Amino acid sequence: MGQYARRGVHGQTVEVIARRILAGEIAEGATLNLTALQEELDVSLTALREALKVLTAKGIVDARQKRGTFVRPRTDWHLLDGDVIRWQFAGGAGQHLLDQLHEVRTIVEPAAARFAAARATETDLADLDRALAGMAAATDPVAAVRADLAFHRALLAATHNELLERMEVVMETGLAERDRLVHGAGQDDPVPSHRAVVEAIRRGDAEGAEHAMRQLLEKAVRDVQKVRRQRPGVER
Repeated sequence: MGQYARRGVHGQTVEVIARRILAGEIAEGATLNLTALQEELDVSLTALREALKVLTAKGIVDARQKRGTFVRPRTDWHLLDGDVIRWQFAGGAGQHLLDQLHEVRTIVEPAAARFAAARATETDLADLDRALAGMAAATDPVAAVRADLAFHRALLAATHNELLERMEVVMETGLAERDRLVHGAGQDDPVPSHRAVVEAIRRGDAEGAEHAMRQLLEKAVRDVQKVRRQRPGVER
């Protein structure tokens, strides 16, 4: 299921309930008291039920006759869903999630760079160059995050593998959270490490592109570790 519109009463209701569940405030297996939630959140029963439909579609809650609406086991949750990842960050799982994200990136992105070196079109290269230009021009963390996400999105697209392209859904939310943490702390210039990947792809150098991406990822880990040392407890 794709990300939903978070605006309005409906969106706010989804956010509150989801964050409580993913933070463990409402335990797995617990039955939700809809009347109490309706009164606490000051929403109509219709709005509450619509919000619960979103969580049902993401595998987080379910409803049964005689049992009511309850929280499903974590093993049933759609943990690769962008909203679910974001809710986990909001619930205090930041450091653990960033470490897991790095492991996923280590598996996916070097291979993506290798494929891109063999398959990238002029349009793909133009998209990567545009993202690099955005990084170089960024004057604030918001712009830096946007440019970095554009780069990694363009890299996956350059593989021309639809399943790899869909990994954007998995990585984008986590990358955005990581970037907000790092860019907000004033990291080293990210352009050279990203440019090295693009230039290897442009040359059609698959091995070089994979190597450059691995070096970029190693730098990403160092950046996060640096922030952790400078700002203990920054990741809730």
